[in-house]
Amino acid sequence: MYRKFIATITAAAIALTAIGAVPARAGENDTARVVAAILGLAVVGKIIHDKKKDRDANRHEPAPVQQVHKQHPPRYDSPRYDPPRYDPPRYDPQYGHKPQARPLPERVNRKLLPGQCLRSLETRHGKVRMFGNRCLQRNYSFAHRLPQHCNFSFKTRDGYRRGYEARCLRDAGYRLARG
Repeated sequence: MYRKFIATITAAAIALTAIGAVPARAGENDTARVVAAILGLAVVGKIIHDKKKDRDANRHEPAPVQQVHKQHPPRYDSPRYDPPRYDPPRYDPQYGHKPQARPLPERVNRKLLPGQCLRSLETRHGKVRMFGNRCLQRNYSFAHRLPQHCNFSFKTRDGYRRGYEARCLRDAGYRLARG
């Protein structure tokens, strides 16, 4: 605001100085000179305005956001071996009777994590979704088999919290148990 005011006063002072410095002469066209001086000042004012506008436009651009990628150690996934499930024969002619099929035991999916252990913490770097260590020890019988490269310590307003980062566990094949 002050810059515009000072620029206006300066332009007016220069214009008045140019007009007052010329001695009056009879028979010459002074109005053409006055109009040319005012036109020159308008052009200079427009150039100053454009430069200031460009400088202000560059000043308000947001700084580029740098994304930080965590470096996880390389992981080798060994080939999986799933043993064949026992399927009892339907009829055995040697014994002459039909054996009773025992029901297969229900398989527990070790890759489903309990939903009550998922927490969202506010850190100085933003929100972090994690599974708390203590909750997993109490509610998940395979907690000792979770990948250790996903175990982190996060600093919050309430102190440090230890747990497993949800995105890292998802990348390792673990899912959230719904229901």
